[in-house]
Amino acid sequence: MANGPLDNSLKEHGNNLRIKILVIDDHPLIQHAIAQTLPQFDAAVELIPAANRDETLTALARHPDCALALLDLALPGARGFDFLAELRLDFPRLPIVVLSATHDRATVSAALDAGARGYVAKTASAAALHDAIRLVLAGERGVTAIAGYSPPRARQPALDVLGLTQRQSDVLHLLAQGKPNKMICRDLRLSEGTVKVHVSAILRALNVHTRAQVVVELAKRGVTLDGAPAH
Repeated sequence: MANGPLDNSLKEHGNNLRIKILVIDDHPLIQHAIAQTLPQFDAAVELIPAANRDETLTALARHPDCALALLDLALPGARGFDFLAELRLDFPRLPIVVLSATHDRATVSAALDAGARGYVAKTASAAALHDAIRLVLAGERGVTAIAGYSPPRARQPALDVLGLTQRQSDVLHLLAQGKPNKMICRDLRLSEGTVKVHVSAILRALNVHTRAQVVVELAKRGVTLDGAPAH
């Protein structure tokens, strides 16, 4: 058999046999359609189904080597963008591609701003889905042709928009990557008490209560975190 188009991605993920893709969708027809089509493009693909938040977390615990997740934003019992933010915080190395029946420009842009690496309309062809997955596994963004969508405008830095100090902006940069306080302390060489004070100030500035909400609120406000924090 000739090498499939995902072979390079297999090597990058250290798996010479299979590449695991988690499909998070509660619709059996969607699960069945993906199971029937993606392996036709590359036999090395192994699909892992999950129908809700609990099944998703269980699957990721059992398969920590998942290379990518396809996520439906309309899961029952889970607010789509909140769950996307939760996954980005808890599994920062897992690329997430949104697979949704809703694909207006605002929703696509918000999902990408919240950390999704790709966005595929459920009306897209199987080939388009495969191409988006291939691009994301190669480290690029994968977005199917969606009417009205164009790359987002340049966003304003957190330091300017939120009125944060430079150190608070540094903490926010690492917090949004999903790092716990102890790692932020180590990276910025700050005491845990100081980091806690900065985190509290960030939550107040964004008017949120949890770390997961921070990622969503940054996307809503169009705030960018470009640049590495100063050590």
